[in-house]
Amino acid sequence: MRNERNRANGLITPNRPMTMEAVAGKNPVTHVGKLYNVAAMRIAAALIKEIEDVQEAYCYLVSQIGRPIQEPRVINVQVRTEEKSSLSKLAPAIEEVVRADLANIGNLWWEFVE
Repeated sequence: MRNERNRANGLITPNRPMTMEAVAGKNPVTHVGKLYNVAAMRIAAALIKEIEDVQEAYCYLVSQIGRPIQEPRVINVQVRTEEKSSLSKLAPAIEEVVRADLANIGNLWWEFVE
């Protein structure tokens, strides 16, 4: 029996990027699998909400042992835009959304506790 509630978004999404990392029961302060899973979903949602031309977004965050949580080793953002949109013009806004969300990742655990 599958338990979709173990996933941060509650979904199993074939043919779409997803993590197999379960968030339930993980340390909410330091477990990067839990924190990055939720942060990546929030970044993707914020990109769609805050940048008008972004129609679809994916975010991947990869940690490295010894690096601060606010500084992932890899940040990969993929967006689908309106056909006429220039990705180079949107890049600064995309970077700002990512930076703002990562700056607050240290406080994300409070939301888990609440």
